[in-house]
Amino acid sequence: MLKQKELPVAFVSFKSRLEAAQAAETQQHVNPLSLVTRYAPEPTETIWSNLAIPFYRLAAYKLGVFIAAFLLTVFFTIPVTAVQGIVQFEKIEKWFPPARAVQLIPGLSSVVTGYLPSMILNGFIYLIPFAMLGMASFEGCISKSQTEIKACNMVFYFLLGNVFFLSILSGSLLHQIGESFTHPKDIPSRLASAVSAQSDFFITYILTNGMSGFSFEVLQFGLLTWHFLKAHTVGHSDEPYLYGFPYYRVVPIASLAVLIGMVYAVVSPLLLPILVIYFLLGYAVFINQMEDVYEITYDTCGQYWPTIHHYIFLSVTLMQTTMIGLFGLKSKPGASFATIPLLVLNIMFNEYCKVRFLPTFQCRPIQICKDNDDLDKTEREAECSSEHAVRAYTPPWMRPTGSSPESSSVQPLVRCLL
Repeated sequence: MLKQKELPVAFVSFKSRLEAAQAAETQQHVNPLSLVTRYAPEPTETIWSNLAIPFYRLAAYKLGVFIAAFLLTVFFTIPVTAVQGIVQFEKIEKWFPPARAVQLIPGLSSVVTGYLPSMILNGFIYLIPFAMLGMASFEGCISKSQTEIKACNMVFYFLLGNVFFLSILSGSLLHQIGESFTHPKDIPSRLASAVSAQSDFFITYILTNGMSGFSFEVLQFGLLTWHFLKAHTVGHSDEPYLYGFPYYRVVPIASLAVLIGMVYAVVSPLLLPILVIYFLLGYAVFINQMEDVYEITYDTCGQYWPTIHHYIFLSVTLMQTTMIGLFGLKSKPGASFATIPLLVLNIMFNEYCKVRFLPTFQCRPIQICKDNDDLDKTEREAECSSEHAVRAYTPPWMRPTGSSPESSSVQPLVRCLL
């Protein structure tokens, strides 16, 4: 007896990779919404509940998730602006005179204006990746890897807007945004001036993120808290859940650190050795986490590379734009104009990468598929029988009642020979 009804989708297995690639990357019907074909995710990362979502509804779901993420980003400007107000302690003294009592204790003023804002900001940001992952799960992705990649992009742009731009533009945010729109040619100089004024804050931010972020990662404080609450509300589960590496949380934070390092390599080179220590510490921590803590729950097959390339492109673009404005502030127009070709070359190289490398991540090369099929015939290997595919892609509720669940193996159904 089945627990739920069948879904209006089907998993089709082919005898060769070549046939599968041709079927997945061609239009099967005059109306593309009548029969949609795409590569099936691995059974271990398939989100079964999203398979029944009609294809024409996905656009509405994406729009809803985008609006929700945008509203979260906008509302998060309130605590970020409040945190930046702590940095500008002289303004707080004018608005709230009793705050001058902080200066009566030696050293307390430096702690309040230096370390406290970064600590509060990191505390707020710690919850954002989980919120973005929850939003991305409503977008209708059929695999966990697609959901986490979308959450990764949402978290990165959230950090870029709230941590970087809002931090350097705080104080007179609306005025500076209005001036940038009315005088767009002054954007590089305004950006360079704002970046230079916040160098101390970002140095403290990197230090605080390194000490608190990596400490929380080693202790797994959030996971321990979640298991404690779950055990006292829902109860213990007999089936252990494998926790994969949180790319959606680690990649955006590391990419933001790279962006800050590139931008401040010209403005404040003192940040670079601190950033090197930050990455060395992060390397030591996450090597241990990958080997002893996290499990490989699925394989993205390198799908994060285009995402990280885009982050690096934005970082280099911001660095070069800041250089143009910085040289202009230093009254060196020759150096400022000499930097413009670098910005143009950077944009041209990014467009070249989109044409040369991006299609490889979006489509399966027919030549590689044929070579892999020939190699299978040479080795006389049957990669997966039809019975194995049927068992692997059977939803939990489609199995007969009382049947034992499949093994939680994370090995791919088809061996990758690319």
